[in-house]
Amino acid sequence: MESLTNIFQKIKGKYVFALVGESGTGKSFKAKLLAQKYNIDAIIDDGLLIQDDKILAGKSAKTEKTYMGAVRVALFDDKERRDEIAKILKKSHIKKILLIGTSEKMVIKIATRLQLPPPSKIIKIEDIATREEIDKAIRSRQIEGKHVIPVPSIEIKRNYSQIFYDSIKVFFTQKALFFKKKNNSAFEKSVVRPEFSKKGRISISEAALTQMAMHCVMEYDANIRVKKLTIKTNARGYRLIVTIDIPFGTQLTGEIYKMQQYIIENIEKYTGILIEEVSIIIDKITGTDKIRRS
Repeated sequence: MESLTNIFQKIKGKYVFALVGESGTGKSFKAKLLAQKYNIDAIIDDGLLIQDDKILAGKSAKTEKTYMGAVRVALFDDKERRDEIAKILKKSHIKKILLIGTSEKMVIKIATRLQLPPPSKIIKIEDIATREEIDKAIRSRQIEGKHVIPVPSIEIKRNYSQIFYDSIKVFFTQKALFFKKKNNSAFEKSVVRPEFSKKGRISISEAALTQMAMHCVMEYDANIRVKKLTIKTNARGYRLIVTIDIPFGTQLTGEIYKMQQYIIENIEKYTGILIEEVSIIIDKITGTDKIRRS
């Protein structure tokens, strides 16, 4: 039976692919090769809509002065900018689009904001790059602060000369990586040094994140008491486990879900980090002793 995602995509007339992996693992470097394999028309990477080696619209996240600012641009937080790209995608003949992000949640969020169907195929960087290639990309990012944008240097010099660093030409033969058919190709990519990488990154501590989450709960409902808050991190983002006491009469299926969304939306809005999950554990329902006495 055909999946709902594929049916939805046929209705919309767009097929969405996604390439995910941790920051600095070489996703942008591999994007062009992946696009050629699946005959993908356009790439959305770090706030840019790219087609035929040209920047059609958007703003590069690499021009932001802070890391969190770059994340917001990559997630299309600015409504005017995302509406502009959504309008171009609707009017264009682009049928296949590749979204690049650090997690599945990120690419799904980008698809939603750009009024696109959810990705029908999600590819992990580990599936198309060797461990050696990934490690090399990570070293280049961490030590030299170098990033790749999958367009020729002329495009970057024209639009973002302040961050341009170098250009590289990559040659792939029919034996290259996951290609099944014979195909000799050469791609030019641009190497840039983002504004935020020149001054270091901004990170958030678990203590600060805990304070923010507790403040969100208090803002949402002052009658809910947080007894414990645990933060777990993985390659994709942050997971919060919140243990609470709630007053009797709270609608569990409605209010608790809304509170989860409130916590996620506010933390992501003000920090730019990605919250993978907020799990709520209800330890006690308060006020029931008064009911028994009456």
